[in-house]
Amino acid sequence: MASALVVTLSALAMSSGPAVATDRESVSVDDHEFAPIDQPGPALTVPEATLAKSVVCSGNVEQSRRGVVLFVHGTTMTPGENFEWNWLRAMTQSGRPYCTVAMPNRAMTDAQISAEYVVHAVRYVHRTSGRKVDILGHSQGGLVPRFALRFWPDIRAMVDDYVGFGATNHGSFVVNALCPPAVGCSPSLWQQTADSDFTRATNSRQETFAGISYTNIYSRTDEFVRPALDDTGTSSLHTGDGRITNVAIQDVCPLDAASEHIAVGTYDPVAYALAIDALDHDGPSDPGRVARSVCTQLFMPGVDTLQFATEYVNSMTSIAKELVLHNRTPKEPELKSYVFAR
Repeated sequence: MASALVVTLSALAMSSGPAVATDRESVSVDDHEFAPIDQPGPALTVPEATLAKSVVCSGNVEQSRRGVVLFVHGTTMTPGENFEWNWLRAMTQSGRPYCTVAMPNRAMTDAQISAEYVVHAVRYVHRTSGRKVDILGHSQGGLVPRFALRFWPDIRAMVDDYVGFGATNHGSFVVNALCPPAVGCSPSLWQQTADSDFTRATNSRQETFAGISYTNIYSRTDEFVRPALDDTGTSSLHTGDGRITNVAIQDVCPLDAASEHIAVGTYDPVAYALAIDALDHDGPSDPGRVARSVCTQLFMPGVDTLQFATEYVNSMTSIAKELVLHNRTPKEPELKSYVFAR
C-alpha cells in the first residue's frame, strides 16, 4: 500500500520552500563537553501525578513471570493510534504483559521533556513487575528512550531489550526539508533533523550500553527516515558496549518494497517477527532465526484484516493533521544543562 505520508511530506516540503540549514544560535555543542556516561541523571521536572497518568499497563504486569514490553509511540501519534490496533492486540493474544507511555502533545514538543516520561515509565514498570523492561519504540519512540538511557544511567540496569522500528537515531535528512527556519516546525521535529543537537547529545561518547540488547529494524523503502540503504543509515547503531543487530526488512525479504515508515512500526509481519525473536532469545534479534515464510504474510498478528484499511487511514489522518496544524518554532530547543559535563 502506498503511504499517504509521502503525499503529506511532499506537500509540506513544497509549502515550506527549499530546505535551509538549521539554526544553531542557541547553543554550539562543539563548544561544550557532553556529560560522562556515568554522570547521574537530573531530577524529573514533570509533576509525578502527570507522569503517573501517562503509563497504562495490561493486567498481568504486576510480578510478571516474563519481561514487560514498554511501547513508545512516534511523532504526531498517541499510543492507541500507534499500537492499539496491532501490537497491543498481539500482546494480549499471546499473554505477554505490556505497558504504554504517552509522551506529551503527541510527542510534538521538546523531546527532552518526553524523555522524562520514558524514564518514569521504565522505573515504574521495573518496580511494578520486578523484572527488566523491554522497550519497543517506533520512529521518535526509538530515539527518545535512547536519550533517556544516555542521561539517566540508573535505568540502564532496568532494561533488557531495546527494539527500534524506523528509529530516527541520527535524525533524518527528510525532516530537514520540513524545518526551514523561515517557516519552522514543531520542537521534536527540529530535534529529529539530521545532525541536530539532540541527536548529537543522544549519540555522544557511546551509542549503546552494556547489559542491553539493541535491535534496530529499518526499511530501505522508508520514505521518512533516511538514509536507510544499509546499516550505515540513520537508524543503525554501532558504538558502545551493548549487543547490536541492525537489520533491514529487505535483509529477510529482499523483494519487499511495501514496508514504508508507518508499516514498519504498526503492521509489518517481518518487523514483528524480528522483534519477537529478540524478546524470546538472549541478545538482539538474529535474522537467521526468522522463517522466510513470513515474506508471504500481509500483516503481523493482532491486525484485523477487515478493519485494517479504516485503522490505517485513521492513523495517517492524525499524522497529516498534526504535521500541518501543530504550532511551529523557528529553531531547535536548547539542550538542557545536564547533557554537559559538570
